[in-house]
Amino acid sequence: MNYLQAIILGIVQGLTEFLPVSSSAHLLIVGKLIGAGDWGSQFTAIIQLGTELALLIYWRKAIGRIISRWFLALVGKNGSDVAHRFGKGDPDALMGWLVILGTLPIVLAGVLMQKYTDSLLRNLWITVAMLIVFGVILWLVDERFPREIDEEQMTWKDGLLIGLGQMLALVPGVSRSGSTLTVARLRGLTKSAAARFSFYLALPAVFGSGLLELVKTIKLSRTQTLVPGWGPTIVATVVAFVVGYLVFYFCWRLITEHSFKGFAFWRIGVAVVLALLLLTHVMPAVAAGATA
Repeated sequence: MNYLQAIILGIVQGLTEFLPVSSSAHLLIVGKLIGAGDWGSQFTAIIQLGTELALLIYWRKAIGRIISRWFLALVGKNGSDVAHRFGKGDPDALMGWLVILGTLPIVLAGVLMQKYTDSLLRNLWITVAMLIVFGVILWLVDERFPREIDEEQMTWKDGLLIGLGQMLALVPGVSRSGSTLTVARLRGLTKSAAARFSFYLALPAVFGSGLLELVKTIKLSRTQTLVPGWGPTIVATVVAFVVGYLVFYFCWRLITEHSFKGFAFWRIGVAVVLALLLLTHVMPAVAAGATA
């Protein structure tokens, strides 16, 4: 991968991470089209650190408040009984616990599915199917289900179910934000509440995955080629951070103020283009060396 390709992939990551269109699918497709290849979930996880850092800085006050209120509740400042330690009467403390609960499913799934994420699940026909299916589901759920629940009204069940939805993001084409938004809307959350919890939930999951891959890469880079060179990887991450920070405001408005129909059509369009590329053998469905 050269530096121009790294910049392009960083831009793609920054533009798509916060939208329910699957940033990993777009990186995979664009990477192949510009000749950068498919460097697997490892490269994707590392450059996602850039966009998540942008989100962390953008929402630093709200996130700092949640963390501090969660800690104060945990040590008994709101009350020494179990209920208050687990967030009773304090929406910010409860949100902290909901994020922790919602993160557990993807951690477990990530461990169990690790050997499939760079092989079977990166078959591009799976990506085509997921782009279409979950795009349509997102649209239908957004149109047909009521939206009455704000963050303050969320329950432990909401946190767990939305977290289970986030597990599906391990499959390219599903979209982490798309799957969590879909489940949140099914649970009756308003668009604002659904988007906010979706982004909160992304922070520990994506940071954890990215930092884990970064540590593994550093340890193994002396003997194996695990990333497309540190230079291009760092450039892609920095570009993703800058672009992600600049576009987050507009992404937030797109998600919270408009129908998800446009995202569904975009996903279907991308899936059709990808299917044509596969059918005409412009791109292979499975990368060399991967298990079909």
